[in-house]
Amino acid sequence: MTGRLLNWAGNITYGAARFHRPGSMEQLQELVAGSDAVRALGTRHSFNEIADRPGGDLVSLEGLPGGPELDPARGTVTVGAGVRYGELSRYLHGAGYALHNLGSLPHISVAGACATATHGSGDANGNLATAVSGLELVTADGEVTFLSRERDGDRFAGAVVGLGALGVVTRVVLDVVPAFEVRQHVYENLPWARLEEHFEEITSAGYSVSMFTGWDGPVIDQVWVKRRDGEPGPWEPVSRWLDATAAPADRHPLPGLSAVNCTAQLGVPGPWYDRLPHFRLDFTPSSGEELQSEYLLPRRHALTALRALDGVRDVVSPVLQVSEIRTVAADELWLSPSYRQDVVAVHFTWKKDWPAVRRVLTVIEDLLEPFEARPHWGKLFLMGPERLASRYDRLPDFRRLAADLDPTGKFRNPFVNDRLFAGDSPSSVSR
Repeated sequence: MTGRLLNWAGNITYGAARFHRPGSMEQLQELVAGSDAVRALGTRHSFNEIADRPGGDLVSLEGLPGGPELDPARGTVTVGAGVRYGELSRYLHGAGYALHNLGSLPHISVAGACATATHGSGDANGNLATAVSGLELVTADGEVTFLSRERDGDRFAGAVVGLGALGVVTRVVLDVVPAFEVRQHVYENLPWARLEEHFEEITSAGYSVSMFTGWDGPVIDQVWVKRRDGEPGPWEPVSRWLDATAAPADRHPLPGLSAVNCTAQLGVPGPWYDRLPHFRLDFTPSSGEELQSEYLLPRRHALTALRALDGVRDVVSPVLQVSEIRTVAADELWLSPSYRQDVVAVHFTWKKDWPAVRRVLTVIEDLLEPFEARPHWGKLFLMGPERLASRYDRLPDFRRLAADLDPTGKFRNPFVNDRLFAGDSPSSVSR
């Protein structure tokens, strides 16, 4: 490796000694078998050290063959782990198919997003990893293992959100659905009182709904409602809704910024892949001058937790760029923040000032403690191993699965070791 390798936001400098880009599965298998410490590196959109392997090997999968393979009979697509959602989505749409949901950015890799339980929005939509029905991975001995939902059941559910700690995922099988179109409407200045009175109505108004706020006043600045075209429902777009007004032009989530890199709004129909994300694949969403955190709360606590956050707006807003509130459906994936519970996700895009952000996260995490908040694995948080262990009932099972697939801890790093394997660390994991 020559020079410094940074993550997308530029707040993390990777400490790996070597960086590899194998061009074949054989090269990857040889690399993994011969390494004592290795991690896979995706599109570097994580804001913490989850992808790093200090002193060891980092491997990119972008050079592996991984073109999509559609299986209409089974309703699946098999894709290389390094493929980005935007590229996969265009291929699927051209063949008449879609994924059930997408995250805010189409620029992220399939394997990295699924391994960290990255999500979109929607009362009935599980996170992106819930579409996974099969995983191919290279394990510690360099051998190729395939796990499937159909055959491996509970073991498979433990491996999907694997945080890179089980092996190098090389191919992913995803469920697909028929392609569909979406219309997107944006409403501005929703009074906080209306949010409390009509929370269920708001989050169910579309297939996917996002609310943006600066936590600087008693108002939700924008509500983005994404509706499947032609799908009947109780909600219809109007010029004024719950005292919020329809935006007269396309909007960016950050007030005052150009909407040129955002997906089209104003109810103009478009393909699912060009409406479900907030940002267009053809544009870089920002310069990376930001930090991000996110906490996912059981839905039953949502309004109480949001009220509590509103009570510390004077602490949050000076360090904040924008905050997004979304809903995610329950799933069965062991380390998913929505494991067996519908959740409300509160996302924070911070100014790039880690000392200030760290101080605010201390306040937020203490405030959210009674509400059983779980952090997004790929974003900034302070939560330690005891608190995390109390949130994940299947963590002991995950430790046993990791010991089976990776008995020497080859794929662990200080990040996952400190948070998931405290007191149970193979000697090969450097500190």
